[in-house]
Amino acid sequence: MAEIIRMPRLSDTMEEGNVAKWLKQVGDSISEGDILAEIETDKATMEFESFYEGTLLHIGIPEGEGAPVDALLAIVGEKGEDISGLLNGEGGGESTPAAPEPKEEAPAPTQAPAAAVPEGVEIVKMPRLSDTMEEGTVAAWIKKVGDTVEEGDILAEIETDKATMEFESFYSGTLLHIGIGEGESAPVDAILAVIGPAGTDVQAVLSAGSAPAAEAAGQPAAAPAPKEEKEAAPAQAPAATTSSDRVFVSPLARRMAEDRGIDLSTVTGSGDNGRIIKRDIEHYQPSQQAQPAAAAAAPAASPMAAAPAGTEQVEEVKNSQMRKVIAKRLAESKFTAPHYYLTIEVDMGEAMASRSRINELPDTKVSFNDMVVKACAMALKKHPQVNTSWNGDTTRYNQHVHVGVAVAVEDGLVVPVLKFTDQMSLTQIGTAVKDLAGRARNKKIAPAEMEGSTFTVSNLGMFGIQEFTSIINQPNSAILSVGAIVEKPVVKNGNIVVGHTMTITLACDHRTVDGATGAQFLQTLRAYLEHPVTMLA
Repeated sequence: MAEIIRMPRLSDTMEEGNVAKWLKQVGDSISEGDILAEIETDKATMEFESFYEGTLLHIGIPEGEGAPVDALLAIVGEKGEDISGLLNGEGGGESTPAAPEPKEEAPAPTQAPAAAVPEGVEIVKMPRLSDTMEEGTVAAWIKKVGDTVEEGDILAEIETDKATMEFESFYSGTLLHIGIGEGESAPVDAILAVIGPAGTDVQAVLSAGSAPAAEAAGQPAAAPAPKEEKEAAPAQAPAATTSSDRVFVSPLARRMAEDRGIDLSTVTGSGDNGRIIKRDIEHYQPSQQAQPAAAAAAPAASPMAAAPAGTEQVEEVKNSQMRKVIAKRLAESKFTAPHYYLTIEVDMGEAMASRSRINELPDTKVSFNDMVVKACAMALKKHPQVNTSWNGDTTRYNQHVHVGVAVAVEDGLVVPVLKFTDQMSLTQIGTAVKDLAGRARNKKIAPAEMEGSTFTVSNLGMFGIQEFTSIINQPNSAILSVGAIVEKPVVKNGNIVVGHTMTITLACDHRTVDGATGAQFLQTLRAYLEHPVTMLA
């Protein structure tokens, strides 16, 4: 008997999924556990396996298209089995229009634009590469109009609110049109590119692709026509901007160059369109002219330095996508969550001694920040009210502990997340933080690794900052600000002695965490830090 497979819910925030690639085709034999398709969710692209055996009789969502959770994804059954009844009962597209007879003619005009898209032509939309992404910026086009594109080729580097990521093509053909020029931003689902056979009438394709959206908004289908002329201009931008002032480089090659101190402008790329790739960095030989050329270019790179004395000068720099989203999220948090702050001083004498002994062990490196993260995770288990999220009519109590660690990067701030932090040892925390922070700074961290925090730690102690407050990282209910360890006189047993103290400040959302609750959490946290052996029990 045929089984209906629906679009699965692959994450807690997923409302719809996009079929990135079908690994089985209609007529293929399916075994339980076989991978049917790769499905792009709001967080990642994941393999989706079949729970049934049989023959793939029907595909309900083609590659590159999306549908809401529980939509008809596929039908698996016996070869030759009649599934017309399932399609009429489940498809929605056939049965819904058929029920009200007078409306049968209404869908006909809306189907016409779709039919105008020639076979083999695919409209590539701006992808949603993270759960908070609302728009993306094209950092660099790896392919240009007229290039041949194979499935899996990197089309462009797209800057999201969290990282710059390579975006690969799911289609093969010729890159016919670029809808978003380098350095330009556009909302998710905007037309990014068109791929298809060479010689295709791109304007007709764009008209067909934009007509349904116009009709949905109550506008005539012809309205987008003037916009097409505007969109055509950026399509030429990559060809015009692939000059010496633009360096095309893969993220891995960029990271390797940064680690080795290599100036990318002196590297000759061997990849597509002169793109610098891994092997170019591995085989790089510094040129004798590299340093003089860089020195000659230095004065021109800073227009502010060339300004005459006494002259006012202003330079406007376009905000990165990450910076804009950081500004938006922090403003929303500060203006919607009633913040209050609790500050205490922690005696770090025993913590310093314990850390020294731990780090004497072979292949072990534990930082004070690792100790703070571990102490927070354990304190959250004892004070679950702090490990919550405000949801309007309800408060969400997180039974798991996922601690986010704020990391400063070139464009702003990101928060990699240590999943199930309370179950990790100090050395595991140290290794994980180092790895995540390093990849975050090099823009190699995955969006899924920056999601799901239930509490956040922000540490500026390494910069000599003794005390500060932070804005809560929503949807968390609290964030801990960690200052520097300071040597100063302290009173112990009635005597003034030299001590080492650290100031920590807890910012709380008063909607979920009352003052007494926050204070009790800090007391527990201080107890762990002042007696680190209790964290090893």
